[in-house]
Amino acid sequence: MSLHQNKFGFHSAAALLVAAMLLIPAAGFAQKPTIIPGKGPAYTVPPEKEPNYPLMGEFVGQIGAKGEKKKKQSVALQIRPVAGDQFHAIAFYGGLPGEPNHQSEEMRLIGLRGNDSLVLSGGPWAIFVDPKGCNLVSSSGKLLGRLKRVHRVSPTLGAKAPKGATVLFDGTSVDHFVKAEMTDDGLLKQGALISPMFQDFDLHVEFRLPYMPQAEGQQRGNSGLYLQSRYECQVLDSFGTEKMFNGLGALYRMKAPDVNMALPPLVWQTYDVHFTAPRWAADGSKIRNARVTSWINGVKVQDDVELANKTGAGKPEEPTLSPINIQDHGDPVRFRNIWIVDRGLTTVDFPVIASKKERQEAAKLEWNEKPKPEEPAAEKAEKEDAAKSEPKPEEKVDAKPSAKPAAKPEVKEAAKPEAKEAAKPEAKETAKPEAKEAAEATPSKNEKPQAENPKPEKN
Repeated sequence: MSLHQNKFGFHSAAALLVAAMLLIPAAGFAQKPTIIPGKGPAYTVPPEKEPNYPLMGEFVGQIGAKGEKKKKQSVALQIRPVAGDQFHAIAFYGGLPGEPNHQSEEMRLIGLRGNDSLVLSGGPWAIFVDPKGCNLVSSSGKLLGRLKRVHRVSPTLGAKAPKGATVLFDGTSVDHFVKAEMTDDGLLKQGALISPMFQDFDLHVEFRLPYMPQAEGQQRGNSGLYLQSRYECQVLDSFGTEKMFNGLGALYRMKAPDVNMALPPLVWQTYDVHFTAPRWAADGSKIRNARVTSWINGVKVQDDVELANKTGAGKPEEPTLSPINIQDHGDPVRFRNIWIVDRGLTTVDFPVIASKKERQEAAKLEWNEKPKPEEPAAEKAEKEDAAKSEPKPEEKVDAKPSAKPAAKPEVKEAAKPEAKEAAKPEAKETAKPEAKEAAEATPSKNEKPQAENPKPEKN
């Protein structure tokens, strides 16, 4: 099965950006980082007092086109902290990677933080960055435009296992794994073998990379999905870098991803893998090579790639099955919502696009808050009955008949507040959500979704 990049990319109405938790740290998540020798601190939740973290992220906006007064052009920016108070950034015209008008040509920028702000240089403009956005300034000092922070969420985040799939990990146990560990908040740690073995399969994995600002390259948020313990689909914090040969989405030491779809660390991301195992003859000779198609955050990064041999440190190829290995490279990568479809038993449309409700629920649990317990049915029914039996305010009935001068003050005190309290909420609760749900309806198999711009954060 072959799916086009733009069918389930971020720009589709169903798979577009939905509000995620801000990258700005929250006091409730304070936690000391793990110090890894040779790599520095590794944060698994947003740091509270690390000054560079709030400046990391993705930004989008428009500036005036060169030589044309009225025309605007879109500019997108990815900013990544590196050692010390230094930063690297990449700017693009048209939009962020994975968006319909994205232009792959990169402008590389460098910068240094001072207090709460950052100045980037190296492109056709100077960029002044604060936690909420960026101001682009020309060499003459003219403000060209402002880019606003955006938060992207994978369209497959929170996708439920389809009928016939095997749920491997849902945060309750590690029964489907060998030598696996779970965190106190119900996440799977790196370094686990999936116990059941599969030949041809569709695999869905959600992962969260640690924030490791002092590490670089293969030392920064490294793990991997070793299919049959032989073929590695790379997991790495390659956010804000050029398209790396061994970056996130690569077939390790075999093929770079077609696009760098890495999101910032400490944001939940998705890996969807469609794998077809090699075929063998009775004498042990290989008849056909393995093939892989994969999606990072809903965008195809490998398209039916043929693997002539194992990748990297994978086990040698042979006719016998081996388990899927979630690699431990020493970095605290976390996993959740892992399920698999055995294509020898059933087939499904893949990848599975999460519903609006599923994506919202996944975003609510971004930092593992426990959902509020449901109200007992009896108490809920009592409250509903009490609300129904409660008499309507008398002022609403008397407002229109009142015509005498003495009644005018009553009209002002009763009629106006009711308009505010009743009319406006009804418009929000009925009209707008219906329009939103219609816009985000999942596209049919043969329908190309309409493009839509990412939603920036308001200042």
